[in-house]
Amino acid sequence: MKKYDVVIIGSGPAGIFSAMELMENNRGLKILMVEKGKDIDKRQCPMEIRDISCNKCPECDLLSGWGGAGAFSDGKLNLSPEVGGHLSRYVDADTLQSLINYVDNVYVRLGAPQEIYGTDTETVKDIERLASKNDLILIPSRIRHIGTDLCRGLLKRMKDSLNHRVDTLFGTEAENILTEGDRVKGVRLKNGEEILSDFVVLAPGREGSRWLEGEAKTLKLTLLQNPVDIGVRVELPAPVFEHLTSVTYEPKLIYYSRKFDDKVRTFCVNPYGEVVKEYLKGIWTVNGHSYTHRRTNNTNFALLVSTVFTEPFNEPISYGAYIARLANFLGQGVIVQRLGDLQAGRRSTHDRIAKGIIQPTLKDATPGDLSFVLPYRYLLDIMEMLEALERIAPGVNSRHTLLYGVEVKFYSMQLKLSRSLETEIDNLFAIGDGAGVSRGLVQASVSGVIAAREMLRRLSS
Repeated sequence: MKKYDVVIIGSGPAGIFSAMELMENNRGLKILMVEKGKDIDKRQCPMEIRDISCNKCPECDLLSGWGGAGAFSDGKLNLSPEVGGHLSRYVDADTLQSLINYVDNVYVRLGAPQEIYGTDTETVKDIERLASKNDLILIPSRIRHIGTDLCRGLLKRMKDSLNHRVDTLFGTEAENILTEGDRVKGVRLKNGEEILSDFVVLAPGREGSRWLEGEAKTLKLTLLQNPVDIGVRVELPAPVFEHLTSVTYEPKLIYYSRKFDDKVRTFCVNPYGEVVKEYLKGIWTVNGHSYTHRRTNNTNFALLVSTVFTEPFNEPISYGAYIARLANFLGQGVIVQRLGDLQAGRRSTHDRIAKGIIQPTLKDATPGDLSFVLPYRYLLDIMEMLEALERIAPGVNSRHTLLYGVEVKFYSMQLKLSRSLETEIDNLFAIGDGAGVSRGLVQASVSGVIAAREMLRRLSS
């Protein structure tokens, strides 16, 4: 039976930064990373290399493997504590900002671009004032943009920096967490092998959030409800948002709907980017990318409605999956609809979309009617936000604007954690998006550092 000092489940940014921090400060540690996907050099979606539809691979290369889902994201590094996660619940503001700066420096050292958006404070304040006059809240944020085309190389350099000092099992899934009393003992893999370890770090990412939730229930850990975010991806001519994206790159705007007082927010803004599909365990959803060396004529972003369910219902992930499956059922995948058609109460067709001024960047979306998919509450919230955005960016609420559906963010239920991100089981840590503590690359990376530093402290005492 093998024995390690630390086992890390998942090799997304949270797991990677945890491993790098451990090895940087204690080179003698024996560390194992368990990853159900492939190494970064072997991750390749068949749709990218051949003009085919999704192969429905057992493990999606877009979501699993070294680098996690971030490997094929557009690589936005949000450098403000208010954006990208919930770590402010565990560390004070100054400490969190210091940790953000720390991981940002690592990204830059390994190849992230030098340019930072959102540093023109006077212009940002002007946008903030304009937003506030129109029922919108702008969250100022400094952003460093890597670009989808540069993410892979950066992640390879991260792997190289570990210099083969960390053992990694690719194509391997963890089955169960092993405990002895109130202390972690190791992990059991799906092939039946048991690996002992003094510390276990759970970093399965969003794709592994369901597995983590199931393990948490088995271990009788306390679960806290996270909201489910459901909405659409908006695509419009890039000049419509240019005055915002040229300053902030990704304007973070929040709106509280008049009818239901729901929180609606912009998410993952991609200037001159393209809309893409994602396939996750039998469900098609929609997302967006932007590149450093490639541009389209369009900008896209998500409009997400956040809902926190109360008793007796406590299955937000299942609810989001149900909405996505309904869209897939009606549209044979992702549905696209012109805003004007939605407002007129009719479905879009290929001819109607072809007559519009926007050329869709997602070519195989099915023209349809999102009102058959999204509940009235979500539709009304989204329509209200589009009207508010129109007042600060004329052209957003155009009849030609395209809406793709649905976009769902499957955040896991959050575990009850200590300030060092330790669960109620001694030496068992939970980090990253899959544990519900982060919602982006930077805070996921920071969470890995927080857990690693606590383990180092205990190992040295």
